[in-house]
Amino acid sequence: MRDPYEVLGVPRSADETTIKKAYRKLAKQHHPDANKNDPRSKERFAEVNSAYEIVGDKDKRRQFDAGEIDADGKPRFTGFEGFGGASGMGGGFRQAGGRPTDDILHDIFGDAFASFANGTARGGRGGRRGGFSGFEGFAPGGAGSSTSGASAASAKGADVMVTARVRLEDIVGSGKVRITLPNGKSLDAKIPAGFEPGQQLRLKGQGGEGTPPGDAIAILVYEPHGLFRPDGYNLRLDLPVTLDEAVLGGKVRVPTLEGAVDMTIPAGVTGSKAFRLRGKGLPDKKGVRGDIFVTPRIVLPDGADAGLEKLMERWREVRPYDVRGPEFSS
Repeated sequence: MRDPYEVLGVPRSADETTIKKAYRKLAKQHHPDANKNDPRSKERFAEVNSAYEIVGDKDKRRQFDAGEIDADGKPRFTGFEGFGGASGMGGGFRQAGGRPTDDILHDIFGDAFASFANGTARGGRGGRRGGFSGFEGFAPGGAGSSTSGASAASAKGADVMVTARVRLEDIVGSGKVRITLPNGKSLDAKIPAGFEPGQQLRLKGQGGEGTPPGDAIAILVYEPHGLFRPDGYNLRLDLPVTLDEAVLGGKVRVPTLEGAVDMTIPAGVTGSKAFRLRGKGLPDKKGVRGDIFVTPRIVLPDGADAGLEKLMERWREVRPYDVRGPEFSS
C-alpha cells in the first residue's frame, strides 16, 4: 500500500483531529454505496480504511513513523541488534566497530562455525561459501528440511472488510448491530459509545482462514431512517401539520426513537422555525443524549375544497403578504 499519510492527504505532523477529519471525508467520498457505478470505489475505500488503520491508531502510527512496520502494518526487517545491520545475507554482517561478524562468531565457536558457514557442517547442504548465508540444515523437522511448508501452514488469514448498517433505534435501544460477514455468517456486535458513521469495528478471528485466522473489519454507517435525519448527536424531523393546526396551534403527537410523545405547537406556526424535543436524540461518548429538532410542514387536504378556496381568495384580497425576499425575484 502507498504511504498512509499520502493516501489520507495529510502531513506527518498532522494531529489526531486532522487525520480523523480527512479519513471521514474520504470514506464518505469513496464509499461503495455512494459510487455504485464506479467499480474502483471499493478499492479506494479499502485503501483509505487501511491507511487509517495505521495512522489512526496511536501505537501503529508510532511504529510506522519509527520504521518498525510498513504501510500494511507488517514488521520491517531491521537486522540483528548489536551487529549494526547488514548489507546482504551472503556478504556477512559487520559490527559497528568494523570487524566482520564472521570473525567474531569464529572466535566464539571455533572451527565448527567455519564448517557451518561453508556449508559442510554435519547435516548441512553445501553450496554457498565466503560468508554466513543462512540457517540451512537447521530447519525444524530434521537436517536439510525446508521451513516453507511450515510457513505456509502457519500463514495468518487475510483480513476482510464489510459494511454494517446501524439502526438509529438500536443505538438507543439494544446497543447492538447485526454484522453479516462475506461467508454468510451473521453476528451481533456492540455499537461503540458515541458512535459516528465511518467508525471501524475489528472482529478478531472472523476473517479469512489461516493460523491464526484473519480479522473482519466492519465499517459502521447509519441505516437510512424513514423519519429522522442524524445531525451529529441530534436528529432532524419534518412534522406534517394540517392547515388548522398551523393557524390555531394545539397538541400533536411526535414520533421519537422510543415511541411518540405529545408536543404543543403555538398558533401561527410556519416551517421557518424548528421546535426542540430535549434529550430525545443520540447518545455521545458520555451517554448524554442530543435533541430532536422538529420542523412543521403544512399539508393541505387532498382534492379541491370550494370553501377553502373561497376563503383564500378573500384572504388574498384582505391580507396579502410576501414570504419571498428580493433574491427570489431576480
